[in-house]
Amino acid sequence: MVHLKLVPNKLSIVIPAYNESKTICLILDKVKNVTLLNNIRKEIIIVNDCSTDNTEDCALKYIENNSDLPIKYLEHDINKGKGAAIRTGIQNATGEYLIIQDADLEYDPDEYNLLLRPILDGHADVVYGSRFMGGKPHRILFFWHTIGNKFLTFVSNIFANLNLTDMETCYKMFKTEIIQNIILKENRFGFEPEITAKISKLKNIRIYEIGISYYGRTYQEGKKINWKDGFRAIYCIIKYGMFPK
Repeated sequence: MVHLKLVPNKLSIVIPAYNESKTICLILDKVKNVTLLNNIRKEIIIVNDCSTDNTEDCALKYIENNSDLPIKYLEHDINKGKGAAIRTGIQNATGEYLIIQDADLEYDPDEYNLLLRPILDGHADVVYGSRFMGGKPHRILFFWHTIGNKFLTFVSNIFANLNLTDMETCYKMFKTEIIQNIILKENRFGFEPEITAKISKLKNIRIYEIGISYYGRTYQEGKKINWKDGFRAIYCIIKYGMFPK
């Protein structure tokens, strides 16, 4: 892989959404109000994964009231899972770089520029935002979730030969042409270990990591990942770590 410094003109922001009517407009406001470094333009891609609440109505009304914003609204006819929604967003992205943004308020779009900096400086092809490094604020929540995340990252690092601190992070920024050329299969939360395993196998890939904030939510507030997804993640780490194709 030849490393040519690419100054992006547009960042694609993929927002998978399932039953996020309470927060979808709030997160869209946050994305809207971010001014990216070098005046990089934004392309917002909402993928509604067949929500059963008012996510669709909220998103479409927001788009109607913000016609100046470049928003693509896509939807699945059946609920396929977060990974499938991300795939749909990736396939429709036209920016030189792409970032995943959850539709809740756990991650702060104001920190896009933190992830962009190593790219603009010509150092990185992929940047992970880590909840476990740096001095940014973190909501104190579940002990066993933290242990689980660190364990999954540890096992992922063994198979990927990386030294990440937060494989399960939502904030992953990619050079779009790289991720669009990777065949992704996981439909649910297995996206995180799958993409990490497959990215790590690319020749001369430059992966960076930077500390970010984390405003985690409880299950009562809408958190969806559970212990079953943890077991699936272990399966994905081993499967794609040993057989990435």
